[in-house]
Amino acid sequence: MDDYLKKSVSLADAEKMVTAAKAKAIELNMAIAITIVDESGITKLFARMDNAPLIAVDASRKKAVTAVSFGIPTGDSWFSFIKDDPMLREGVHDFKDFMLMGGGMPVVSGNQVIGAIGISGGHYLQDQECAQSALDSLYNQVC
Repeated sequence: MDDYLKKSVSLADAEKMVTAAKAKAIELNMAIAITIVDESGITKLFARMDNAPLIAVDASRKKAVTAVSFGIPTGDSWFSFIKDDPMLREGVHDFKDFMLMGGGMPVVSGNQVIGAIGISGGHYLQDQECAQSALDSLYNQVC
């Protein structure tokens, strides 16, 4: 029966990641939207800092869903994968919940993807920094 059990990011873990991401955003002098999804891509926790761009709400969700769906971060990992394949490069933009820009990262426990975080609100490199801070806060204690 243990074969049917699956791990999932907990609400406590999600709250810890949101706290760390917000702290990094404050350090970078920016406002962000943060979406944490479980292993199925369902929203576990969402937060939008005061003055975060409205477009960041959906962008953060799409980044999280993309990261959990494929188990790889958005940004450079994806771009490197598709840049030399014209059909794939053009086709991925038709995926409903796909976001290429950085700021989405899977949450991994052992060898299993248990959720993901998506950050949006600044330049995608700043979004990545906030997402990495969030993961660091989790991995330093849990995974």
